[in-house]
Parts: sequence; structure tokens; C-alpha cells
Amino acid sequence: MQNFSASPREMLASLWRNKALVRSLVHREVVGRYKGSMLGIFWTLATPVFMLVVYTFVFSVVFKARWGSSGSDSKTEFALVLFAGLLVFNLFAECINRAPGLILANMNYVKKVVFPLEILPWVTLGSALFHFAVSFVVWLVAYLLLVGVPHWTVLLSPFIIAPFALFVMGLNWALASLGVYLRDVGQVMGLLVQLLMFMTPVFYPASALPERFQYVMYLNPLTPPIEMMRDVMVWGTLPSLKLWLLGAVVSLASAVLGFAWFQKARKGFADVL
Repeated sequence: MQNFSASPREMLASLWRNKALVRSLVHREVVGRYKGSMLGIFWTLATPVFMLVVYTFVFSVVFKARWGSSGSDSKTEFALVLFAGLLVFNLFAECINRAPGLILANMNYVKKVVFPLEILPWVTLGSALFHFAVSFVVWLVAYLLLVGVPHWTVLLSPFIIAPFALFVMGLNWALASLGVYLRDVGQVMGLLVQLLMFMTPVFYPASALPERFQYVMYLNPLTPPIEMMRDVMVWGTLPSLKLWLLGAVVSLASAVLGFAWFQKARKGFADVL
């Protein structure tokens, strides 16, 4: 039986060796998603804008929700703050919803050819980052038109997303391998993502909870990146360095452990499939 290196060095070396293949697969993934549709790639823009309008109407008009930290009744501000949180959550949700079926959807790579299976989660992340980037540009344009020039701190956004992407990659590798052996993982993760949407400060600030319960909210690994993205994008403040460093350590551990698990589990993929 073939042995696959599970070292952190191999995690990055594999990406570097296959960078051209990853780019090609990400391009195919993005273009193929909208192939044959009348609007084509325009759906990448239309979808986040449509969801933003719906969520803003429901929460700020129907439920009269306001962003507690600012005390403002501005629906424009609420929409921008909400969208900033959705950027991070949607990046997470797109990867996690697809991860359990990733190997199952590419069985030909397992059985018929020698293929670096470990790059498939990178392809999923690359596609999700493309949609994140498009939505980010939509947010910037909306802020420029509705408020004015964004704060300079918006330039720090990549430094917040980079470690978060590593955290997501760890989950991608773990779930992709588990999905081969446990077919119910996809259904479970679909329910969990829906639950997390309302257990994460996407539609409300973490400060809305009583102070003695706020630490529980920060045990959710999605809370810090969402709060820090709002700091740099909306409020124009620097994120907590301590929180960022803690998140970076957790993200690195997630990626290393997820990759190691995937490399160990992949030995049995061909037998199961």
C-alpha cells in the first residue's frame, strides 16, 4: 500500500508542485458552475446582492433590528455591516457544504489515474475565494456610493482572511476524507451550517449578548474573523493582535491536523469506492 506524507511541509509542497493544475481546476470550477445559464458569470454578482437585499429587509425592516454597537437607525449601515459578516460566513459555508462529497464527486481521480487528491480541497477553497473576492468588490462599491471612501484599514482584510482560509482547509481535508467512509456527513454538515448561521454574530453583534455569555460566542471559531473583518471594513479600527495571533495558531493547527488525517485516510479510498 502506498504511503503518503502527512508532514506540514508536504502540505505546502504539494500545493506548489501542482499550482498550475490547481489554477486550471479552479478556473474550470468557476466557469463550469454557470455554463449554459443565460446570465453566466453575472450570477456571481447577482447572488450576493440579492441575498443582501433580502436579509436587510427581513432583519432591519420586518424585525426592526439595529446594530447595537453604533446605535444607528441607518438601514444602509446595517446592510454594510451585515454584508461584511456574510462575506466570511459564506466563504466558510461554501467550502464546508461541498467538502463531504468532494472525493465522491471525483471518483475517477481515485480509481483510474495517479492524481494528487490532496489538492481537491484547495480547488474548492480557490473557487470560494473567487466568489468572496467578487462579493468584496460589491461591498467596496456599495460603501463608496452610499457612504464614501472606505477606511484605510480595509487593506488589512487579506491578513484576516489568510489564516481563516487555513482553518477552513483543515476542515475541508477532514470532511472530504470522512465523507468517503460516512455518507451521512454531508447531511449533518448541511444542518450544522444552517445552525451556525444563527449561532454566529452574522445578523447581530457579539456585544448583543450579556457580557457574562460573550466568551461562549467567542468559542465559535467563526466569531473572531467576522468581528475583525467588521473592524477593518466598517468601523475603521485595528483588530485585536492577541485575537489574531490566537486565531492564526488555531488555523495552522487545523490545517496541519486536517491534512495529516486526509493523508492517512486516503489509503482506503479506492477500496471503499
